[in-house]
Amino acid sequence: MRFTKIFLFLTLSLFVGFLGCTQEQKSEAPKQEQVTKSLVPPKAEVKGQNFLLELSELQIVMMTDKATKEITDTPNLKGRIKITNQSNDNLEIQGVTLEYLDQAGKPIPFTSGEKISKATVMLQAVKPGEVTEGSIDATIPRMAVKEKALGKIEVNLVYVPTLLKREKLSLSQKVE
Repeated sequence: MRFTKIFLFLTLSLFVGFLGCTQEQKSEAPKQEQVTKSLVPPKAEVKGQNFLLELSELQIVMMTDKATKEITDTPNLKGRIKITNQSNDNLEIQGVTLEYLDQAGKPIPFTSGEKISKATVMLQAVKPGEVTEGSIDATIPRMAVKEKALGKIEVNLVYVPTLLKREKLSLSQKVE
């Protein structure tokens, strides 16, 4: 008798469990989607007084509303940067800043509420002929993407043009 009650209880529990699992559960689809657009050309090379600068794999990544196709957040510019020291001196790179210009060469401003992150800190000494590489992850004004107003990207390379001298010091230490 006792085994019959246990068996009946288990059977009913399984039946209720299966019944609950078979009902359709509606879940909402995401209202936003990530859109990636490549810049044309995706690779650019510029020679300056002391450096050769190469930008590659340039893409704009943005979140858009699926229904309206409006950009919902500040777009990001992503890519790779390669800097070659072409001077005869060691140069200490401090960082890289980006400025976005329209077709007429005027700066494209960020609007109120947009995140502004258009600098990359590098802090690296580069010897003559040496190459340093890194990634770019900066914001780009919504207006530059939405209205396709982007004409140029101005890259400002911030560096200290000095003959760097480094001294290595060793201290004798031990843990007791």
